Amino acid sequence: MKLSWSHAVMYVRDRDKMIDFYTQVLGFVVTDQGPISPAQGAPQIVFMSQQPEEHHQLAMVCNRRDEAASNSTHHFAFRVAEFASVTSLAGTLNGIEGIKVAPLSHGNTLSIYFNDPEGNGLEVFWDTPWHVPQPQGKPWDTSLSEASALDWVESSFADEKGFVPREDYYEPRRQGIQ
Repeated sequence: MKLSWSHAVMYVRDRDKMIDFYTQVLGFVVTDQGPISPAQGAPQIVFMSQQPEEHHQLAMVCNRRDEAASNSTHHFAFRVAEFASVTSLAGTLNGIEGIKVAPLSHGNTLSIYFNDPEGNGLEVFWDTPWHVPQPQGKPWDTSLSEASALDWVESSFADEKGFVPREDYYEPRRQGIQ
């Protein structure tokens, strides 16, 4: 059996605030919403996606009651195709009260980690052209240009054992996972 990732569902307290953050800041679109079941008083569920072929990549069940930050999931991660998407989002997030942004590179990615308005962890990352054995991470400067950021990654991680071009790492894996 080959599994393909589809979606995640989380509990939220403030439906409108969370919809606003995920649509206005992260670019999701609400695809459906309504009571999760026909039972009287059933919580609302909101479905969201960025992909036209996916009904939902993320759903929110609106019945969270606790005030503490979520502690059952560390973070959800999203890949972007362009480096500029990461740096632009970092700038946007830095202007939102209560959102903490932590730029971190794992060598194989340039990432920003941040929280949503209810404290759920998120990561948006861009792949670098290299594979670097994990786990590891180093803070990076989101004001760097793409070329400067790549130079920084290479100089920061090139001495790591197993630092290789991404293709050199993934091609043998593709052969083994068919």
